[in-house]
Amino acid sequence: MRPLRWGIISTGTIASTFAHDLAFIDEGVVQAVGSRSMASANTFADTYGVPNRHDSYEALVNDPEVDVVYVATPHTMHLANATLALEAGKPVLVEKAFTMNAADSRQLVALAREKNLFAMEAMWTRFLPHVVKIRELIAEGVLGEIVLVEADHGKYFAPNPEHRLFAPELGGSAMLDLGVYPVSFASMLLGTPSKIMAMTDAAFTGVDGQASMLFGYESGAHAVLTTTSRARSATRACITGERARIEIGDNFYAPNDFTLITREGERQEFTFPRSGRGLQYEAVEVARCINAGLTESPTMPLDETISIMATMDAVIGAMSL
Repeated sequence: MRPLRWGIISTGTIASTFAHDLAFIDEGVVQAVGSRSMASANTFADTYGVPNRHDSYEALVNDPEVDVVYVATPHTMHLANATLALEAGKPVLVEKAFTMNAADSRQLVALAREKNLFAMEAMWTRFLPHVVKIRELIAEGVLGEIVLVEADHGKYFAPNPEHRLFAPELGGSAMLDLGVYPVSFASMLLGTPSKIMAMTDAAFTGVDGQASMLFGYESGAHAVLTTTSRARSATRACITGERARIEIGDNFYAPNDFTLITREGERQEFTFPRSGRGLQYEAVEVARCINAGLTESPTMPLDETISIMATMDAVIGAMSL
């Protein structure tokens, strides 16, 4: 089958990474880019060899040579931009966090289902080789029943009220930008928590800047998760089961290796080849699903995305308690 022709909304950092990583696969190419200025669209297109350039998002989604749209704008724009694409009859891959809150996510999912079009949250970690292998080992029972999941994601951002992580008008939020990784990781392994405890503190602009979370599950398992925009943390993850545990080092959410450690202390190293940042794997999944006639990915289903957003709503809401 011919490669999916992608149209990218936005010319920011994550859009650039996505365009760069598509070069590693045969399943997709960047056909078009849309920006609010032609100068920005042209610069992006010249950098990544994109043939079609548009000075509006409306023109991008209506480009007949675009098969699927990647929404890479700030969180506050995800609902509107993805809606624009779906109304134009185009499937969408929407950057994480999917929207600003669970209510917006439900609205977007309902539209995708009404239009019978593919939609997926761009939680690229799900599709990385080391995470795929972790799911396989868990399914085989190597870990036994999962007892505890630990994950953390902290990055240092210099205080700047205009930076997207701090500006309310851009969806500023440590949880939406950083905390979504550990929350989604725990969701992948344990599902929706039945109990949520959280301590959340505001950044200097009033948006959430740091959170520590304890989730409980019907199985009796716990998840201990942290995120912050104030410091570069260890960004490690550990999955502990009754029989063994898996430890993932620095940047657990990016292309990585991991160690399997049995209850008796025996260690096995798992290593994986790396290319680019790793966003190409989610593009491969989108192509697989669309070519198979699926309207959502079984690995990153839409109902789970809504559940993750609802969980983050609860954590962010703890800031005012």
